[in-house]
Amino acid sequence: MGRPKALVPLGGEPLVRRSVRVLDDGGCAPLVVVLGAAADDVRALLPPSTHAVVAADWAEGMGASLRAGLAAVDRLDPVPDAVLVHLVDLPGVTAAAVARLAALAEPAALVRAAYGGRPAHPVLLGRDHWPGVRSAATGDSGARSYLAGHPDLALVECGDLAAPDDVDTPEQLARYERT
Repeated sequence: MGRPKALVPLGGEPLVRRSVRVLDDGGCAPLVVVLGAAADDVRALLPPSTHAVVAADWAEGMGASLRAGLAAVDRLDPVPDAVLVHLVDLPGVTAAAVARLAALAEPAALVRAAYGGRPAHPVLLGRDHWPGVRSAATGDSGARSYLAGHPDLALVECGDLAAPDDVDTPEQLARYERT
């Protein structure tokens, strides 16, 4: 994309602001944003009420960001029952989809949005699962290996509310802007 995705504008709004707005409108609080590349530039775009944490090893991939985010949430007072993990490059995820998952927040929750039955994001991780997710979060796979085949994982259909498409290239961004 030529710059960190968080800074890429879509409809005049940087993707990070769009993501934070969707989470806020979906009922998530407190909001924790994990920063990596261009951390200072991205932090400047965040609302003052947002907790920002820098994943020092962000270049390792999503696993490092997930570990940093869970560690930051674990230090909040009070510690939330669950976290809803959302990625900045998913502009088709709506506040309604976030709210559908967030309504299921409890310590034992392990919930993943599905679109036409296919698992995607966002993902709701109850506090009981954080240690397992942390240990499994390596490289660029985030929680994928922890979630794969986990007997407690529930899929919640969100295809009626949102779209799971990543925006990873300028071409994908252009297609998304046309829709």
